[in-house]
Amino acid sequence: MSRAEQSRAEQSRAEQGLRANLEYNNGVKANTAFYDELKNKLPNFFTADKLDEFGAVKELGSFDLEKFKASLSENNINELTSGYQLDFIGKNYAKKQAGERPTTVIVPDNVHNEKAENKSSKNLFFSGDNLEVLRHLQQNYANSVDFIYIDPPYNTGSDGFVYPDNFEYSDEQLQDMFGLNSEELKRLKSIQGKSTHSAWLTFMYPRLYLAKKLLKDTGVIFVSIDDNEQANLKILMDDVFGEGSFVANIVQKHRGGVSNDKIISDNHNYLLFYVRDRSIAEKRRSKFGIDRTENDYKNYKRDDGDGRGSYTLNPVTGPGGARKGNPFYEFLGVENYWRFSLETMKKMYEDGKIVKSKNTLYQKTYRKDMENKRKGATTWWENSGTTSSGTGEIKKLFNETVFDFPKPTKLVKNALKFSDIKNNAVVLDFFAGSSTTADAVMQLNAEDGGHRQFIMCTLPEPTYTTNSDGKEIPTKGGEAAYRAGFKSIDEISRERIIRASAKIKAENTNLSEDFDGGFKHYRVVPAKQETLDQLEFDDNLQLDMFDNMLDDFSSDHLGVTGQASGFDTILQTYLASDNYQFDVPIKMIDFGGIKVAYVNQQRIYIITDNWQSENTKALVNAIGTNQIAVQTIVVFGYPMAMESLRELKIALKQLENNVKVLVRY
Repeated sequence: MSRAEQSRAEQSRAEQGLRANLEYNNGVKANTAFYDELKNKLPNFFTADKLDEFGAVKELGSFDLEKFKASLSENNINELTSGYQLDFIGKNYAKKQAGERPTTVIVPDNVHNEKAENKSSKNLFFSGDNLEVLRHLQQNYANSVDFIYIDPPYNTGSDGFVYPDNFEYSDEQLQDMFGLNSEELKRLKSIQGKSTHSAWLTFMYPRLYLAKKLLKDTGVIFVSIDDNEQANLKILMDDVFGEGSFVANIVQKHRGGVSNDKIISDNHNYLLFYVRDRSIAEKRRSKFGIDRTENDYKNYKRDDGDGRGSYTLNPVTGPGGARKGNPFYEFLGVENYWRFSLETMKKMYEDGKIVKSKNTLYQKTYRKDMENKRKGATTWWENSGTTSSGTGEIKKLFNETVFDFPKPTKLVKNALKFSDIKNNAVVLDFFAGSSTTADAVMQLNAEDGGHRQFIMCTLPEPTYTTNSDGKEIPTKGGEAAYRAGFKSIDEISRERIIRASAKIKAENTNLSEDFDGGFKHYRVVPAKQETLDQLEFDDNLQLDMFDNMLDDFSSDHLGVTGQASGFDTILQTYLASDNYQFDVPIKMIDFGGIKVAYVNQQRIYIITDNWQSENTKALVNAIGTNQIAVQTIVVFGYPMAMESLRELKIALKQLENNVKVLVRY
């Protein structure tokens, strides 16, 4: 597919659905995501698109490199340099994945979501491939997330990580997509099912790329990792987020004792800390830090009785001298490099804040002033919990270790506190594991009355395998979970939230009435192959043959629990693609015996296999008499008869109201 064809697909995206996404992905190149982002950020450096007589794009505008170079020159940048970059087998494939659209559907777990504690919850939990979840969230959560924490697979060789993609393209397609010769194709396919560094980087790249687009400009991301991939992750995140967005490589003490099975005991992990926009982070510099405790004021013992309260004395000499740019002058008979200018020093002295003792000058630092400022943190975090304490939290909730190597809630809480994000922040963890992050968010909300919202995602990785005679055998490391009745990791993760919420409620008698201890659950799953086969129909064929398509998207047909109808699944998937978040108000309205979804008082979704003339008449009458305000009507096209669809469009054209009809396949 040419770039012009991709653009036409983009134009028709609003009128399409799963079928259009499948077609679009076939034409995505390694540079598609970057091209789109570049055009969005720097539209003035692109030539205009060429349109055909019908107004459709027949040729995309191109990036004007000479104009870009000229702009750099005007800012005294004389030439572009190549610098260096991270390269690995599979990078172009990973970049292609970053530009693809979701080819899965979102299936609501109605049984869980209708429970009293979950019905109004703003917290979200997705069971499914996190790459597909991130693709769905690109629409309704772009630039909406305040804080991301992830604990991805460390690729240690014993953590079970292998590259999961099976390259659903022929060798010829792969060669054509990336311009590969036979040897290069062989190298690309060598990462399949492997745990090499290249395989791990190929796995991580699209996930980090999409995660970045979800962050607000004020957003931050923390990624836990160990020595095995730390160096590669640092360069990868520099590539995705930009070197300027790097803040710190925090060293977190994760082991208290000494491991004797290694040359030297590795008692630390790393926590890479990046921001979405460094310039904004610099303006918020004073907001980053840790909370002060009473121990921080143990030296504030002096008090002049002047109403200013207790204080301590700190030297005002300028460490680093001239090298740090500190001014040199004489004050009160003492000649030295000072922290402040002479003018500032005089004002502080007149205010009684500078004192002299033994030929040294000191500044009075008052406790009341420090109570309004956060305490700076270092890159050494030794009091953020350990793997052992994380395991202890699991044992308290489940009475046994049903999850190996869980992160402690204290680590996530400390990162959240350090970042000073608002107490109504959106917190994302797309490697949820045992849901440590969700637990930490609920604990903080209980402590300060906040309304932070968590979004969790984890793969429904089974805790067992089935042998040739049909017997279930627990996986290595999954024995305890399987014995406890958990057939998949996401079951443990969701149960941890439920139990942690109950524990918080039991231990906090003064808990806010609007404390959110529930969550909405959704499964992100692919359609069945026979359904996908039906999507590849010729546009000229009669569509009435697909009258059973609605049932194809029910939870029963898709092989998951939750009692979701095909209507529920299609509606939820459409809502996400139309930028509606999961708490958007939906009203079901009956028109001639068939109910449609009326969303946000602006859009109607017709998802039914039995739409008739009387339904069209009732709907058009309601719009024409201003009983409801409608801007757009979205129709699930497969099960609707062509004559009914034509009748609906004709009837709407008779109205003064300009109602747009989008038919999706």
